[in-house]
Amino acid sequence: MNPQSYKLRRFLGNFAIYFVLSFFALVMIFPFLYMLATSFKIPSDTFRYPPRMLPRDPVEITVTGYGKPLPLYYVEVDGVQKEFALAQSNIKVGTYAPADNLNATVERYLSEVKPTGGAMNPQSVTINGEETKLFDVELDGQVIPMILVSQTTVGEFIDPQNPEIKVYRNVRLSDPVENISWHPENYQQVVELNNMSRALTNTALVTILVVLGQLVTSVFGGYAFARLKFPGRDTVFVFYLGTIMIPFVMLIVPLYQLMVLIGWTDRLAALIIPWIFTAYGTFLMRQHFITFPKEIEEAALLDGASRFQILKDILIPASVPALATQATFTFLYAWNSFFWPLVIINVGNEKNHVLTLALNVLRGRASDTPNLILAGAAIAIIPPLIVFILGQRFFVESVASSGVKG
Repeated sequence: MNPQSYKLRRFLGNFAIYFVLSFFALVMIFPFLYMLATSFKIPSDTFRYPPRMLPRDPVEITVTGYGKPLPLYYVEVDGVQKEFALAQSNIKVGTYAPADNLNATVERYLSEVKPTGGAMNPQSVTINGEETKLFDVELDGQVIPMILVSQTTVGEFIDPQNPEIKVYRNVRLSDPVENISWHPENYQQVVELNNMSRALTNTALVTILVVLGQLVTSVFGGYAFARLKFPGRDTVFVFYLGTIMIPFVMLIVPLYQLMVLIGWTDRLAALIIPWIFTAYGTFLMRQHFITFPKEIEEAALLDGASRFQILKDILIPASVPALATQATFTFLYAWNSFFWPLVIINVGNEKNHVLTLALNVLRGRASDTPNLILAGAAIAIIPPLIVFILGQRFFVESVASSGVKG
């Protein structure tokens, strides 16, 4: 085989693989990027169709003779696109035509025409079996009775450099002049609107305590099932591991009744204590401790080390990848937990809300401002994303070490 041909085929194959992987990676990450960009937009920009990725603000200009800045639009004047300021909108314009010649239309402002016969005695004409009002329209110095064919609204656009130059165009069909602009104050508004800072603090507190609690119980439980010998050890472990198969929906009612009995309803303790025990974490740590050489542990026992010292000084420092994996999974679960907080925490008790409940309330309060809702979603998504990125290396290392023997 020709070496150059082989290198070319290998390069093309690698290029195709990376191209496909990059494409699907972009497809997966695009919704997150769009959410993040939309959180910096103004409300009117979020409803823009077709939607745009980057946030934009309409450009305004100060014109002499007008008390407030006027928005700029691209307006076609004599076949050339120019930037004109919108001085007045919602000017009603009607299209009129004689009753006997509907093709001879003229446009007039509704304020310039009056009903034929006056407001007290308006005249009308029958067209296609329907009675239609007549209006007096001035055309070439003559007043001609005409019917109203259609009506619309236009805006008065002026030249910012020469306000005497005016044109009238449909505002909805005119493109506004816009600049890319970011609004980080949306995040501050979300925090002030929905007490998000308190919810963020509660979520961080609950998540940290649940992560620490699960790590402690998983390490002690995993070590006991992996190294200590006691009657019924394997049977107890099988039953404990079998609790993973119980659907959470079956535990809601008895767990809620237990919280009512203890008096933990509407309290953060109900979001922490029941979840510091995990069969999955115990199983993960047990499987990791089993792979640890017994000779090192036996040597430590001969040197007079206790079981706790062996666990603290030998096993735990060597189990950082497994602990990081467990901490990452637990953090993501505790941070994103929604259903159990919704059941146990009263919606009106905002001081004990976590982020998921705060977002649920924000969805109703800011229903007309999607940019604020997405800003709140970004606040909830970014911390676990950072934790996952930081813990990814340990997760991969844990998987690699568990798959290599000898």
